[in-house]
Order: sequence, then C-alpha cells, then structure tokens
Amino acid sequence: MLLSNRNFINSFFNDPFFERPFENTTSQIMKTDIHENDANYVVEMELPGYKKEDIKADLKDGYLTITASKNESKEEHDTKGKCIRKERYTGSCNRSFYVGKELTQEDIKAAFSDGILRLNIPKEVPKAIEEQPKYIAIE
Repeated sequence: MLLSNRNFINSFFNDPFFERPFENTTSQIMKTDIHENDANYVVEMELPGYKKEDIKADLKDGYLTITASKNESKEEHDTKGKCIRKERYTGSCNRSFYVGKELTQEDIKAAFSDGILRLNIPKEVPKAIEEQPKYIAIE
C-alpha cells in the first residue's frame, strides 16, 4: 500500500514529539468559566496551587487582567545534610478580558477560595451622580 506524501507529512508533524509544551498553557492553567445572572457576570478562574498573595487583578483601559505568579524552591537533604535534590520554579501567567471603560476597580468584587478566583462584574455601572455646586453665602 502506497501512502501519499501529503498523508505522511500530516501524520509526521501531528506526532506528539512536535507539540509545543508551553503553547497555550495559560488558558490550560487559568481555566475560566463565565456565568451570567440578572445583575452581574460571574467569572470563575481555576488557580490551583496558588495563594491569594500570588494573584493580582488589574483594571486598565477597560481590560481586566488577572496575573498569578509563583516562586517556589524545594530542597531535599540526606541524613548527613548533603543536598540530594534541589528544584526551583519561577513563573507567571495572565489572562485579560475586556470589561468596558465605564467600570472602576470599586465596581468589581473579587474573592479567592479553594483555588478558585471569583469575580463579580456588574452588567451596568451606576452613573456617577454629578455633584451639585455649593454656593458660598455672601454677607
């Protein structure tokens, strides 16, 4: 049976050897579900292994960016104190969502528990109440 060149090339480059291990890992690490209720969008992002202190949420130019950073070091010693294994990991990942320029940091509520970051983003932002001018009494 003779295979065509096209089939050979397609199957050759679809081999797991040619996969890029770090390609699109952010979306795999930061799996996100977005739900909607009457007043809010609820964003639930999985961040297993991270602590609350490792996570930052930033709002700039209408984009909400979630960044998770981790610095980890592990050392194992034998009974004589000699280092048998030493591993270090430093890395960060982030995802951005456009939420609109009308929102401020105060409008978005966030909580982190059990490896899940939950953000409540209002659908409608209350319009700022214009401050009425305060007149100075003239005597």
